[in-house]
Amino acid sequence: MPHLPPDSSPYPPHARPPHAFPPYTPPSSRAPEAPEAPEAPLHLTYPWQPPAPPPPAPASPRRRPAPGPGHRGDLRQLRGAYRRQRRVATLTALGYFTLFLLLSAFAPALMTGAVTGGLTTGLLVGLLQLPVMCLAIALYEVTARRRLDRLAARLRKLVELEASRG
Repeated sequence: MPHLPPDSSPYPPHARPPHAFPPYTPPSSRAPEAPEAPEAPLHLTYPWQPPAPPPPAPASPRRRPAPGPGHRGDLRQLRGAYRRQRRVATLTALGYFTLFLLLSAFAPALMTGAVTGGLTTGLLVGLLQLPVMCLAIALYEVTARRRLDRLAARLRKLVELEASRG
């Protein structure tokens, strides 16, 4: 097909299709701009004319809704308190047992020494493991009642309050 100028058509004028479309022009990448408001003059044209209204304030950014109680530090504080309590109770019981094992392994003279009659130091330290475990459990319960139950009750109230609001 021979090269044609842009204004010419490959069809003769009497054979052109009746639905000829205008050439395609791609849309601009920018959104159309709104017309600007006319600026107010620096002086009043007429003395009885009211002053021009102030320009509208820019829209404030939308605030995020307040986070729920689980996102606050309350839940993190409660988890940390539980973790600390478990560590203390576990390390108390395991620490005493480890002390008993170390003394048995590295200080046999101390562990075989007699306390009274047929009771040796090793046997006494071994028998004291049960009261130490009971003491660790009792401390766990007391600190749970004093600290953890208060934190949990406060968090529970916050959750109930948030649930009743919406």
